[in-house]
Amino acid sequence: MVVEPQSLQSLSAQELRELTTRLMTQLRHQSALLDKLTHENALLKRMKFAAQSERFNPEQKSLLQDEIEADLAAVASEIDGLQQESAAVSPQEKKQPKRLPLPANLPRREIRHEPESSTCRCGCQMKRIGEDVAEKLDYVPGVFTVERHIRGKWACAKCETLTQVPVDPHIIDKGIPTTGLLAQVLVAKYADHLPLYRQEAIFGRAGLAIPRSTLAQWVGACGVQLQPLVDAMRNELLQHRVLHADETPVSMLKPGNGKTHRAYLWAYAPGAFEATRAVVYDFCESRAGEHARAFLGDWRGSLICDDYAGYKASFSQGVTEAGCLAHARRKFFDLHAANKSQIAEFALAQFARVYEIEREVQALTAPQRLQVRQQHSRPILDALHQWICLLYTSDAADDLLCVDLGGRRIIKKKKKTRNKHEPYVEPKIY
Repeated sequence: MVVEPQSLQSLSAQELRELTTRLMTQLRHQSALLDKLTHENALLKRMKFAAQSERFNPEQKSLLQDEIEADLAAVASEIDGLQQESAAVSPQEKKQPKRLPLPANLPRREIRHEPESSTCRCGCQMKRIGEDVAEKLDYVPGVFTVERHIRGKWACAKCETLTQVPVDPHIIDKGIPTTGLLAQVLVAKYADHLPLYRQEAIFGRAGLAIPRSTLAQWVGACGVQLQPLVDAMRNELLQHRVLHADETPVSMLKPGNGKTHRAYLWAYAPGAFEATRAVVYDFCESRAGEHARAFLGDWRGSLICDDYAGYKASFSQGVTEAGCLAHARRKFFDLHAANKSQIAEFALAQFARVYEIEREVQALTAPQRLQVRQQHSRPILDALHQWICLLYTSDAADDLLCVDLGGRRIIKKKKKTRNKHEPYVEPKIY
């Protein structure tokens, strides 16, 4: 809205009040937009340049806030003590760092070093009275070997029959790789994150450069053979009452045009305290919620996930929604990392209390964990929920505007009812 100063002279008092109201509304909108862009800019900078850890320590302070004089006095005292100890201890009594022995399960190859002759220079025959042993750690890179499977042919001249041991089943029919080589390729690709082109170079240094196209064919063939295992893991996973789900983007090369397409890996896992330790990945070409519904099928349990809209259809079909506390905490962490918000710091401190309780109940049984959570964790979370509800209608919610913009289900600002001159009171969390 552009208003010429000359036109203000001809406006009435009512028109001036209406104009002021519109300008204030526009100013609040632009201020909110500026806060949003500032928060996003700080978040992007932290994602690109800062540490990725979301660890929060409420007691961590700036170095400028330390008591410098006390630190200097403590350091001087320690230096004096070390100097006295060094003067009292003789050089022979100084402790030397001890090297740990090499593991006994490693194979040993003995290399003996003996004199060329056991005859002394004086002409007498020397006797061996002992030895000194020094162990050196060695490593041999991958070495190719060839297995020659020889199946003898046995014929009977009388009945004219031929007997021969049948060929053992292989992962790739009529292929040259052994199961050990295929396992090495798969583990290097998916566990050690070595792309096939790097494995091609590694194999080349070992004496045989296997083209990456061949390695890709081996990986695809192994995937087909492992599909029954994946199906069995999925069926075992769906037997659990509580599951975790999340999706992450991956780049996929579209066949034909050679362009990169954004696909998604959907991950499903049981709870941390379940006996089944497995994660099933479902590769899909999009982030549509139908992929999650197809994987879960008729399963009707509690699904722990973020607020992605793709899961909403499953919730309407009987799946129980269980929000992920880590995703909710992340919004407050981003806000605190961006502008050191005191409100976000208070929320992070309450999350830390809940996480501390979770660390303490790890060794307990399920009924014991439930009892501890109901007794200790639930009051903290209920009070945290009430505290956030109070922020809906308080001026302090302005500090959480970026949380609203980043995760709308955490904070939604509503009409303020509290007097703006009323002081903000931090709620008690027992």
